[in-house]
Amino acid sequence: MQFTLFGDLFGGIGLFLLGMHLMTQGLRKAAGPSLKQILRTGTRSRLRGLVSGTLITAMVQSSSVVTIATIGFVNAGLLTLAQSVSVIYGCNIGTTMVGWLIALIGFKIKISALALPLIGGGMLLRLAGRGGRLTHIGLALAGFGVFFIGLDFLKGAFAGFEQHMDLSSLGSSGLSLMLFVVTGFVLTLLMQSSAAALAVTLSLTASGSIPLAAAAAMVIGANVGTTSTAILAVIGATSNAKRIAAAHVLFNLLTGLVGLILLLLLAPWLNSIDAARFDLVLLLALFHSIFNLTGVALLWPLTDRLVAILERRFCTQEEDEGRTRYLDDTLVQMPSLAIEAMAKEMTRLDQICSRMAREAINSSDGYNNNRLRAQQQGVDQLVGKIGAFCQRIAENDISAEVSGILPTALRVVRYLNEISRLSCLLPGYYDRFDVIADEATRRDVHDYQKASIKLIDACEIDDSVDRGADSAHLLLHQLERQYQSLKSSILLATTERRLSPEDTVQLLDALSHIHRLAEQAEKVSRYWSGITPLQHRDAAHIATA
Repeated sequence: MQFTLFGDLFGGIGLFLLGMHLMTQGLRKAAGPSLKQILRTGTRSRLRGLVSGTLITAMVQSSSVVTIATIGFVNAGLLTLAQSVSVIYGCNIGTTMVGWLIALIGFKIKISALALPLIGGGMLLRLAGRGGRLTHIGLALAGFGVFFIGLDFLKGAFAGFEQHMDLSSLGSSGLSLMLFVVTGFVLTLLMQSSAAALAVTLSLTASGSIPLAAAAAMVIGANVGTTSTAILAVIGATSNAKRIAAAHVLFNLLTGLVGLILLLLLAPWLNSIDAARFDLVLLLALFHSIFNLTGVALLWPLTDRLVAILERRFCTQEEDEGRTRYLDDTLVQMPSLAIEAMAKEMTRLDQICSRMAREAINSSDGYNNNRLRAQQQGVDQLVGKIGAFCQRIAENDISAEVSGILPTALRVVRYLNEISRLSCLLPGYYDRFDVIADEATRRDVHDYQKASIKLIDACEIDDSVDRGADSAHLLLHQLERQYQSLKSSILLATTERRLSPEDTVQLLDALSHIHRLAEQAEKVSRYWSGITPLQHRDAAHIATA
């Protein structure tokens, strides 16, 4: 085999990948915020998510860009997992557009008549755009031209391929088809582009180097090979990213299996098709679209079940904490038992919120703001579920005692929710704590933080230890005096120019958040005795109630 064939093949793949990169980057930057807006408004229903994923992927010619944007929206809470799964379906349909582009244009039009004007016009727009949208559109057009030049090199490299390696006898047996599936997978894995593997496959088909069935097997392998990109992208990523990648893998494996079954049934007929009468490249693009559409049709009615399975997988500690452990709908018909289960769940919720408060107040130990926000999401879930559980209890024939407990429980849950919210706000002020110029003020702030954490510890609910609401109330009074004294000293330091007015405003806001957080913790301790049924309270609890 001649060395020039390898050179043309290697260079053709390189030009093709370069063209794809320029097209993707140019179109993505030209779209700008529009891409986010389309995803946000185009996923309000599952069907719209499917259509949006298809159209956007076809437009930017990169499923990875759309997938990454989708993951970002899910993590931000702007998309649900179910909506993102429908977008992933659409991404896989959108990737088939590359095959149609190559089949309908790449092998039908004289490349020099199309590619060179596109490159020239694209660079002219890039120069005239001066960094604006025209610049990115010009870059995309130039990439489009480079894309077709790379395709032309591939087509030329494979023109005499069959003279050096005869593969025409392969592609009918199940074993040989599996080998071509693996080949398509490996090509995609090595080049990290299913489009490039598809271009190689279509070029081999156009040159007659491999039978149609073998080419179809390579297309299946390339389609499954895109999962490698998703798997590599989510190593060490968030739970939502892993769930979306898992949905992508499951979809591609299913579509690959469907395609392989179809291929095994149709292989003899495919290899008997007369290339003089039918466009084999076009048939290959059609096959690629058919088995992806079939995969969507099979998974579409199972999406809710798939989402439910994925939500139970790849859970972080914070997400696990957001799941109820004691609430059970079977207890609703027995209010006294339901109240006890709810009290246990609220005790766990209080421990989570107390941990968040300590972590947020004690900024000297460092913090992870993302972790705090993840914990807040778990708290929000628990608060909603406890509130709904209270409503279900109230729907039954309940005693006056239980009727009085439920509003108190909702009150306590609301205080706990406020603790988690304030805890997430505090990290925004940490830089102000670190740059306090006045030594006396810094020491007073540190003492106030320690006193606040002491109050949080005293207020934390622990069934095994009776800390008592009175001691927490006393600590709050002491903290109140310390807070007022600290505010006065900060204002005095500002008038004496030991603190800047900007630092003072930020510092007082931060201390106000800590003070309010401590108040909410004391209220939880004060009202907690009203949660448990009377027969389970000791004398001290009854007195404080």
